[in-house]
Amino acid sequence: MLAAVAPFFFFVAFLLLLLVSLSVPIIKPIYLFHLVGHETSSLYTATGSAWFGVWGYCISPVDVSVLGNSVDTSASCSKAQLGYDLNQNILTEIGASALHLNTSTISKATSAVLVLHPIATGFAFLALVSSLFAIHRRTGNGLSRGASLITLITGSLAALLTTVVFLIDVIFVAVIRHRVRSESDGEFTLNWGNAVWMALGATIALWIALVGVSADICCGRRYRCGDCLQTSVR
Repeated sequence: MLAAVAPFFFFVAFLLLLLVSLSVPIIKPIYLFHLVGHETSSLYTATGSAWFGVWGYCISPVDVSVLGNSVDTSASCSKAQLGYDLNQNILTEIGASALHLNTSTISKATSAVLVLHPIATGFAFLALVSSLFAIHRRTGNGLSRGASLITLITGSLAALLTTVVFLIDVIFVAVIRHRVRSESDGEFTLNWGNAVWMALGATIALWIALVGVSADICCGRRYRCGDCLQTSVR
């Protein structure tokens, strides 16, 4: 029973990882964290925010009020690339030019580790394909043993890598959130993004699928051993 639903969980995991891998600035509603800045002086107030994903960030229109007159700026997104900085230019664009964060809060080297997301997606896809092949090659005793072993190997790699990816996401956002709070004296608000929880969902789905594949291999072996004993007795 569990083996039969393994492809479904592999598909769910692959889909979630694919969406996370295509997060901001490619798919704008999916992001790792949301940074909101608010700057106030005697002459003006400015409020803006930025969404950060695997390949870059998007900045919302900044609401600037000068002596009671409201002015909005245009939204923009960075180009999709591996590694990005949280620098003073971004702070200026979200209306927080007077605030200063340490340039090491997010560096290109730090964010480059996010490339593990598409790699995990690739392994999840391989596990999905091998599980479908195992279903197609179903035998009387269960799933095809060879295909099940391949599914177990690729699925294990996908599950382990996705678990690492989820932990990296949690640590990545938690560390940045702590630094933003301490360095901006509360002038910035950083919220967790939906991509982190999608990575958690993919992790859970992969481990459930692995339980199903493992159960099929064990039960299939037990069935064959029992069949051999009955044959020898006859």
